[in-house]
Amino acid sequence: MSGANPDGERLGMSNYYLERNGKPFFGICGEFHYSRYDENRWEDELVKMKMGGVNIVATYIFWNVHEEVQGSFDWSGPRNLRRFVELCGEIGLYVIIRIGPFDHGEMRNGGMPDWLFGRPFRIRSNDERYLAFVKPLYAQIAEQVQGLLYKDGGPVIGTQIENEHRHSAAQWALTTGISNEWMTTGEDGEEHMLTLKRMALEAGLDTPLYTCTAWGGASAPAEEMLPLWGGYSHWPWIYYEHDRFGEMKEHPATPEYIFRDKHNNDIPKSYNFEPTYAPEDHPYACCEMGGGMTPFYRYRFDFPYVSVPAMTGIKVAEGCNLIGYYMYHGGSNPRGKRDTFLNDLATPKISYDFNACIGEFGQVRESYHRTRLQHLFFRTFEEWFCRTKTILPGDTSAMDPCDVETLRYAVRAADGSGLLFLNNYQDHVETRDLSVPDGVTVTTAEGDIRFPSAGPLRLGKDGYAMLPYNFDLDGIRLVSATAQPITRLETDGGVLYAFSAPKGMPPEYVFASGSLRSVEAGAASVRETGSLTVVKPDDAEELTTLELVSQEGKRVVLLTLSDEISLGLWQANVWGRERLLLTDVNVLVHRDELKLEWTGRAGEETTLRVFPDFEAAAGGPAGIGEVAGGELVQRQEEGLFASYRFRLPRREIRFGLERVGRDKAIFTFEQGALDEAKEALLRIEYTGDIGYAFIDGELIHDNFSNGNAWEIGLAPLRERLERDGMYVYISPIRKGSVVSSNTTMAGWSENAAETIAELKSATVAAVQELIVRRGRG
Repeated sequence: MSGANPDGERLGMSNYYLERNGKPFFGICGEFHYSRYDENRWEDELVKMKMGGVNIVATYIFWNVHEEVQGSFDWSGPRNLRRFVELCGEIGLYVIIRIGPFDHGEMRNGGMPDWLFGRPFRIRSNDERYLAFVKPLYAQIAEQVQGLLYKDGGPVIGTQIENEHRHSAAQWALTTGISNEWMTTGEDGEEHMLTLKRMALEAGLDTPLYTCTAWGGASAPAEEMLPLWGGYSHWPWIYYEHDRFGEMKEHPATPEYIFRDKHNNDIPKSYNFEPTYAPEDHPYACCEMGGGMTPFYRYRFDFPYVSVPAMTGIKVAEGCNLIGYYMYHGGSNPRGKRDTFLNDLATPKISYDFNACIGEFGQVRESYHRTRLQHLFFRTFEEWFCRTKTILPGDTSAMDPCDVETLRYAVRAADGSGLLFLNNYQDHVETRDLSVPDGVTVTTAEGDIRFPSAGPLRLGKDGYAMLPYNFDLDGIRLVSATAQPITRLETDGGVLYAFSAPKGMPPEYVFASGSLRSVEAGAASVRETGSLTVVKPDDAEELTTLELVSQEGKRVVLLTLSDEISLGLWQANVWGRERLLLTDVNVLVHRDELKLEWTGRAGEETTLRVFPDFEAAAGGPAGIGEVAGGELVQRQEEGLFASYRFRLPRREIRFGLERVGRDKAIFTFEQGALDEAKEALLRIEYTGDIGYAFIDGELIHDNFSNGNAWEIGLAPLRERLERDGMYVYISPIRKGSVVSSNTTMAGWSENAAETIAELKSATVAAVQELIVRRGRG
């Protein structure tokens, strides 16, 4: 599988990684469903994904969303696949289209149209009568992406065929509540997948890569498609699968957070990885690493965002060089034309937030910030890192996921250098700070390397880390570090490397003394131990710098950030130059604009630290020209960085709230109340079963209560809200509920010993942005 675009760029793959122009390419794929998002907001959200380090967008094309009524395809509005793909290309993102016909994605019928139910043929098979309906679907998709394929200079590099064929299915929504009939998981095995691929090619969907999901025994013809894997920390489906055996009481600790080797012929199978091919024949790649999880009615949970970067560390340590998050960006289910709601019937009717790195209304979560730092490393050092191989400390197959007293670790190494991966996160088990008295020792051909050089190795509760050894810092040999590398940046006087200190782990750098000419460590301690130079920055500082000079005279700056402050580190090409940006608000860089996006900080100030500084230019200080949405208050030098302080305008969104009993409320908004906000997040605190929000009888959002605040984005609804207002109903938790069905029809009734439903409070926070444009000389 390979292909070239008109500029001569070539994409392909070896048996271990993707290749671009013959060099290793680390793919970072994030799922974002265009049909689940307001098309007027696609651009900024795609920029946000790129700023998070994503370089490939995967998106489902749901058949029932586009051909809900047989023979009538709709590609307009939020269904406009073509415009979505065009935007991806303009922003610099590759695209993988997931063309079905079956997708699942918690969509009604798994994305299959209702009108397929009961027809006289076998769906998800090579039955010609079924394929006759698939053919126009593929033709329509091909028409939408015509000219946007990689071979034509477009961003579409891959096509996923079907989903979990022979492994999963969905309920036919027409039967739910009566016979609860499920569709087939698929027939004709790999031959069906190959048939669909041939049909896609005949329709014109000619892409360098073809992919398929492979877990659970799914049909995965690896000789013609790249099998993709994944894993989730939360499994809502088990509360339904186990009904026939008795109600599931407690979610088990999953084995997802134990290191394994999934690219090793000597370990042909392991947990959640049972390929039908020799593992080393194809890259180990993922498309469904849990970037979150959607709540199901029978399983509500408070999703731990730290589980996502911990999962990333596990999958990459196992040998993955193409990571894929499902979901990376949440959304809202589209409304149907014939069937009002197109959701899977176990999930919210509208909300598909998925607890993703970027939420349903563009909210940025901790998982976004933490994975961004990992992504920066994978992309910056991809040519070296993709060539490294997994090494385990022993057989991990029998490890108990409930054992949180033992440090979990693995290595990826090549030619004597590598990364030591550590994990102290486990889902559904309470972890604690770990201290390993003897540290961890990595044995290389040149000798043993201990982490740390002396004393215990510490890792905080729910922590994870990637620690380098024998790492080349432009001629300086970093023998080991108890700090996680993030990125490398060319500077006017040399080069800068950024590191972060993992949770609970004091940072330490050990250098080969022979590779150093000098060390300027400031307040850091420096000691010589034989042929090694050990430098320990003050771990109480949020930001420290070390200035090193190699024996060849190369100046190397090491920037060390605390775990907390590192979450505000960004890297982007701003006005023609790669820069580091440090701030506590969101950063979006596209075209000639730098946007700062924040929530609920009316009348406050925010600081943006920049390295290297913006070049001086006419029209404003240090290269800054127009500032829209706020004002520049001050610029000053802060060590390595130039610091810009901006004042943010006051944006208070006023609304009326009329309570109608404990479980209902009416919200009203004055004319223009929402005009100045990029988004307005209504946060409702409540107790009950499900929260429902309506505008004039139309359900516009819903929420399965899990004890957290319910958030609703209001901006796209501003005209209707100002005209009609909105009302909310909290359906109750029913204790001791009994349904009487001794009579028929109108004789059905329900009685409960106690009902619990209360809307406690509501606030609205404005999401605003400040736009900084380059000064014109």
